[in-house]
Amino acid sequence: MPELPEVETVRMGLLPVLEGRRFTKVELRRGDLRVAFPKDFAKRLTGRRVVRLWRRAKYLLADLDRGETLVIHLGMSGRLSIGAEGHGKHDHVVMETDAPARIVFTDHRRFGLMTLIGTTKLDANKLFKGLGVEPLSAEFDAAYLARILKGKKTPIKSALLDQRVIAGLGNIYVCEALFRAGISPRRLAMKVNTVAPLAAAIKAVLRDAIKAGGSSLRDYKKADGELGYFQHHFAVYDRAGEPCPKKGCGGTVKRLVQAGRSTFYCPTCQK
Repeated sequence: MPELPEVETVRMGLLPVLEGRRFTKVELRRGDLRVAFPKDFAKRLTGRRVVRLWRRAKYLLADLDRGETLVIHLGMSGRLSIGAEGHGKHDHVVMETDAPARIVFTDHRRFGLMTLIGTTKLDANKLFKGLGVEPLSAEFDAAYLARILKGKKTPIKSALLDQRVIAGLGNIYVCEALFRAGISPRRLAMKVNTVAPLAAAIKAVLRDAIKAGGSSLRDYKKADGELGYFQHHFAVYDRAGEPCPKKGCGGTVKRLVQAGRSTFYCPTCQK
C-alpha cells in the first residue's frame, strides 16, 4: 500500500494540473471501488475548481469551490496518472481539467476510494476522526513522541504503526526509521528512552523517501508514470539475510512477523 511519501509524491506531481484548475469532464467506468461512488459523483465534480490540493495521512484531498472536498485513497494498487489514455481494463475514473490534462485513476484490486465530503466536516468524518499528528509537522517532535509512548506496553513498531498516534506512517518507513535510530522493533514502546533520535529518524526517512519519489515495489508509480527509487536505498526493509549496512556492525538483517506484518531489522545494532 502506498504510504505517506508515495501519496505526497503523487500530490506534488498533480499540483500543476489540479490546484487552481477546473474539472472539465469526469467519466466513471464502474459504479464503485471499495465502496460505491457518491450519487451524481461525476456531475458534482464537473465544472468545479480545485482550491487546494493537500494530503492527510495516506489520503489525497482536493478542496473544491462551493465547500466540498474530493477525497482519494489509493488502496493497495491504485494509481493516478497524468496523460494516460484511460482505455485500460482497470482504468476506472478519467478526469480532465482545463490545464489541459487528463488524469486517470487505475486500480487493479479496487481497494481504492473516491468520495466527496463537506470540507468543514472532514475532521468529524469516520475516515479522519481520531487520526494522529502528521509526522512531518511541527507538532511531531521528541516531546510528543515521549508523551504518546509513555506507558505503552506494545512493541515500538506496533505503536508507531497506529494511525491514531502518528498518521501516515507505514511498515516500510517504520522499519527504516527504527534502524536509523538503533532501536529494536521488539522493544516495548514504554521502554524507548532515546525518543529524540527516533523522532529525527522518522522525519529524515520520510523526507529522504519523498525526495526519491517514494518506493516502487509493486504497483506504485509517480503521477508522471515514472518509478520511485527509494527502494534502492533501503537499509533493512526486504533485505533479510543480507549484511547490515551499518559500518562496523557485522550483523545480518533478519525478518520477523509482528501483528501479521513483516519486520526487517538488524538484531546486532538495534537494541
